[in-house]
Amino acid sequence: MSLSQDPVHAVPASSILRKSRKRWRIAAFVALVIAVVALAGRFSLESNVADDEQIARVIINGPITTDSLRLGTLKKLGENENVTAVIVSINSPGGSTAGGEELFEALSALREKKPVVAVIHELGASAAYMTAIAADRVFARRLSIVGSIGVLFQHVNAGRLFETIGIDLDKVSTGPLKAEPDLDEPLSGVARASLQALVDDSYEWFVDIVAERRGLPRAKALELSDGRILTGRVALKEQLIDAIGSEAEAIAWLEAEREITTELPVINWFPFPESELERLARYIGSQAVSAVGLGSRSPIALDGLVSLWQATSFK
Repeated sequence: MSLSQDPVHAVPASSILRKSRKRWRIAAFVALVIAVVALAGRFSLESNVADDEQIARVIINGPITTDSLRLGTLKKLGENENVTAVIVSINSPGGSTAGGEELFEALSALREKKPVVAVIHELGASAAYMTAIAADRVFARRLSIVGSIGVLFQHVNAGRLFETIGIDLDKVSTGPLKAEPDLDEPLSGVARASLQALVDDSYEWFVDIVAERRGLPRAKALELSDGRILTGRVALKEQLIDAIGSEAEAIAWLEAEREITTELPVINWFPFPESELERLARYIGSQAVSAVGLGSRSPIALDGLVSLWQATSFK
């Protein structure tokens, strides 16, 4: 008789399940305690930083989406008397049009209260460029990628694939456009026209703010808004940015034009630097996710209208 068949050594499944649940509850409790302590440390750190006169830095990296935490941070910056100016550090291909609009509106409101400068590093395209032009002054490197002014809506027609593998999609909807676009059909007719109107409306607003913020005739802004990307050097020539430079040049401009002393520290406000406890909590959380087989986070999904530039290579 094998060990698994020996009734003396057999372990009831219910007992194993109870022990497993107990271990997970303990792990969850420990993670919760660490998260609470880390959050308390975060509030303490923010409080200490906010007590000193400073230049604030807001970092916009990667795909842009709406973000209530970032929005709240920008509002706090406008209300904090110790923050003399704000540097928006950008390295992003863009993202959702709504996310870019949110940043543009929030930074425009912030600009009314204190100086805001944008610094584009490798990439400031589409919704990221929309973000940059909300600033008082826009800097980029000579070889930064700038522009890609436009809006798109992507649709995948998987009809031939579904037909090959024998899948037939059906639907019941309240109107002819309720469930459009359909995955198993090409985008055409009334459905295409309705989405084109959606894209055009967003695009017109994008062109308008480019013309307004960059002081360009609308015809010139429209000419530059065909989705093209430019280097920082060409963008300067086309008046899409104000100067070639990095954060050092941005700070020098703040001193020369807004009388902000360069001796002030530049402090990250978003995303706020992680404390040691936060790093520990994040590590524990990632290990817990791996333990249950979920793996790492998937890429951000951008729903709806998109203002995004991304190079594609085929090998």
